[in-house]
Amino acid sequence: MADRETRPTTVWSRPERGARGPAPERSRPQITAAAVALADAEGLAAVSMRALAQRLGTGPASLYRYVGSRDELLDLMADAVAAELDLSGAPSGDWLDDLVGLALQSKAAHVRHPWLADLNDRRGEVLGPHAIDYLDHALGILAPAPGTAGQKLEAIGLLGALAALFARRESPGTTGDEQSTGMTGGDRPAQASHLAMVAAEGRHPHLLAALTAAGAPPTAGPGDRDALFVRLLRRVLPAMLTG
Repeated sequence: MADRETRPTTVWSRPERGARGPAPERSRPQITAAAVALADAEGLAAVSMRALAQRLGTGPASLYRYVGSRDELLDLMADAVAAELDLSGAPSGDWLDDLVGLALQSKAAHVRHPWLADLNDRRGEVLGPHAIDYLDHALGILAPAPGTAGQKLEAIGLLGALAALFARRESPGTTGDEQSTGMTGGDRPAQASHLAMVAAEGRHPHLLAALTAAGAPPTAGPGDRDALFVRLLRRVLPAMLTG
């Protein structure tokens, strides 16, 4: 009995709608799709029960028959994005190739929905059914890989974090050089000049050697950013699983 009382509940653990009351006018998927579209258009802060009800042409009270709170709505939105990933392919036998492919899908989803990274930062660890499918699929890919179960879970977590990080650099309004360096607006030339000046003083020999070896950073297009993302994953993931 105590276990039942303390078991955590989520929006998915309850019926989509209560049995009583008038016939349903909408469904959770329809409401979730409208919320995702609102966040895509205006950002996560614009998503409220009132604003969503306006978008749907109804009153906020009617939405609470389907979703108990804004937090539950955010959970549904995150899981709807997870549903966009194609998990239908069978493992190829090369776990690293398959995991990199999954990571590229995840990054693309974050680029389509720039609010997703902020949402995941706030939500904690609530996983919906599609997110659980994603986790299980990733673990299936990693079945032949070295490493413990804990290391594999950590690798999947890092994969998601890197996908979100790289997607942030591809957000609208950020130029190619800014995306490749993480610098935005007019600060890139000033920062580069400042680093060069400091290194030339001679008190930071390692920085001077690195800047000299690296040379001027090239302008990065979308393909270059994907290539950098893939190179990083191919270096980091095997190290995590064999360390």
